[in-house]
Amino acid sequence: MHFSVITPTHNRRQFLPEAVASVRASITAPLDITFEQLICENGSTDDTATWLREAAKQDGAPVRYWSQKIKSLPGPARNTVIKHAPAEAWLVPLDDDDIMLQRNLFHYADLIQQSANTQWFVADFLRMDQERRYLPGEDYYAWRFDSPTDMLRAIFKAEHFIQGNVCYSHKLFEEVGGYDETLPMAEDLDLYVRFLLAGHQPVISPHISHLHRFHTSNISVGVDADKHGNDLREIYDRYAQELGKQGIERP
Repeated sequence: MHFSVITPTHNRRQFLPEAVASVRASITAPLDITFEQLICENGSTDDTATWLREAAKQDGAPVRYWSQKIKSLPGPARNTVIKHAPAEAWLVPLDDDDIMLQRNLFHYADLIQQSANTQWFVADFLRMDQERRYLPGEDYYAWRFDSPTDMLRAIFKAEHFIQGNVCYSHKLFEEVGGYDETLPMAEDLDLYVRFLLAGHQPVISPHISHLHRFHTSNISVGVDADKHGNDLREIYDRYAQELGKQGIERP
């Protein structure tokens, strides 16, 4: 079983080494698992590219990266590196300022073995501040739903959301057409909505996948309820006909 951890990065020299180190620290025994980290160096103007050249030479889990001179939106940045993942790979997003827990891949692999035909999984995650201090009361817990329709209904009621706490098959990713390359935000949620519209409901994995870092330069800084509502309406309008047939109202 092979996992490709997917990380776009832009001017995150401060945090990226910790993200890479966390993947390399993964403990997968006793399961027979291989893994790598695929990084899109997305038009950085700091010394991220220089650091990546050295990191790719170091011992440990393979780090492969691709640099582009002009910064692109998140969707195409993710698609760029996923093209290099093996067709049989399981894909695990990890932001360049987050930290993956050592047994994350193990827990996904263990559940994959138990869940024939399931194409994606959702875990829990914890939040920390810029200095890696745990933020009490800010944990994220995935919900269980009876059907893809029920999950879609909760998403578009703004009752539930999903971000980097997932693992999905390369096959499913290709089936729905990959990340949208025009969305400036919420490209991950848009992808998961298409997973659900295709009839694929995730299995909940009761483990902590990663530590999500809150800091002053988060991409999501300033995303309040109104902004999230706007993102939901934009996504809804893309699939309004299919969603309407399932009785899901526009947010």
